[in-house]
Amino acid sequence: MTKGGAYHHGDLRAAVLRAAVEVISESGPGAVSLRDLARRAGVSHAAPAHHFGDKAGLLTAVATEGFELLADELTDARDAGADFLLIGVRYVGFAVDHRAHFEVMYRPDLYHPDDPAVVAARERAGVALYEGADALAGASDGRLAAIGAWSLMHGFATLWLNRNLPADLAPDPGRAAAEVAEAFLRATT
Repeated sequence: MTKGGAYHHGDLRAAVLRAAVEVISESGPGAVSLRDLARRAGVSHAAPAHHFGDKAGLLTAVATEGFELLADELTDARDAGADFLLIGVRYVGFAVDHRAHFEVMYRPDLYHPDDPAVVAARERAGVALYEGADALAGASDGRLAAIGAWSLMHGFATLWLNRNLPADLAPDPGRAAAEVAEAFLRATT
């Protein structure tokens, strides 16, 4: 079924995912409704349920896509020679550029966290995030250091997205994140 020619056979799943990301970007994950997404994608109200089952199934697909995008981003940074600090800055950039995905990925109460696709994508992103942690100065336990650095960058990203940081920080989230992380590392070494 088409409405105004918006839907082309074969791309329904992608169209519904794009519509979900739009809704989450505009109003948050709580505003997602399969019926509204069907309207936005120009398909019958039953079409999204056919592909995703329910809202949690749809948000599982959003989380999976988000973890895959994050893994790609961090792997690209590492392959380009970025150090652990710059990988953290790329993490913040991902959160800002893919806010809808970021808001769903770390809310396993919204989706099926044991779905094999999301488990694999989350593990791939974890590997990309943790690689290089041993390079942190003075890190006796690279895994714990990585969790600390991730916590710092994730917290920063969340605070940035929710506009809870001081107004006098650098206006660019990547630059501000780098300045905060560098100050933190100087203070702890």
